Amino acid sequence: MTSESLETRRHRREQLRDFLRACRARLTPADVGMVGAGRRRTPGLRREEVAVLAGVGVSWYTWLEQGRDINVSSEVLDAIGRALRLTGPERAHLYLLAGLNPPPAGEAPAGEVTPELRRLVDAWSPRPAILRDSRWNLLAINAATRAVFGYDDVDHNCLVSFFTNARYRGMHVQWDAVAPAVVAAFRADAGRAPGDPEFARLVADLGSVSPEFARLWARHEVGAPVQAVKAVRHPEAGELFFEMTTLTVADRPGWHLELYNPLPGTGDRLAKVVVADPG
Repeated sequence: MTSESLETRRHRREQLRDFLRACRARLTPADVGMVGAGRRRTPGLRREEVAVLAGVGVSWYTWLEQGRDINVSSEVLDAIGRALRLTGPERAHLYLLAGLNPPPAGEAPAGEVTPELRRLVDAWSPRPAILRDSRWNLLAINAATRAVFGYDDVDHNCLVSFFTNARYRGMHVQWDAVAPAVVAAFRADAGRAPGDPEFARLVADLGSVSPEFARLWARHEVGAPVQAVKAVRHPEAGELFFEMTTLTVADRPGWHLELYNPLPGTGDRLAKVVVADPG
């Protein structure tokens, strides 16, 4: 182990010490359903109270808060997080300071697309923009997406439309070539939520109507979305080429914004097919 890595570990333990002390100081026994006993020289819970709430030994918790180099498990960190009433971001921060990978964030509860996000999607016209969730359900699209990619009101999921929307498939110049990568990227997203019944339902439903999808899904290939060029052969504007970049919405980790930027020569032809969104 290098001296630099040793220094990094020492710094992380110091940060862990300070973080745990600050979280403990902001709570009172009443906050956690305990009866406070005796005068307290400092505010907040005592170490032994946190240990009791977390179900760990007092000495072990003291060593952890002192920044000693001890082994910790995710189960113990979860218990300490519950004892200290940590939020989701604070719990992830605790994992990182303890030297463990934070558990993956779960899909945020279903919610309305904010006006700010919807205005962003609409403002990207005449360039296509798509807001989708981790299951590739369409949350918002703009007028350019409808006009350029052939989406309409019956399209609710990117993957389903990719395989079942005849107009979309007919316009996609490299559909056969990119289909394996599309399925591989979806499998990667599904693998992050193995217990999510919506992924299983979507795969079963799509596999029952699309032999092509069923065949590609059976290959068990895994990939990830990357920056790429999307080519479309539009019946009115001809061949259109876009650079596609996927961004994650900060406060909705399961929501992704796909932005399509036209390559030189394509932007001039977009005005022929894109009209203002009446919404």
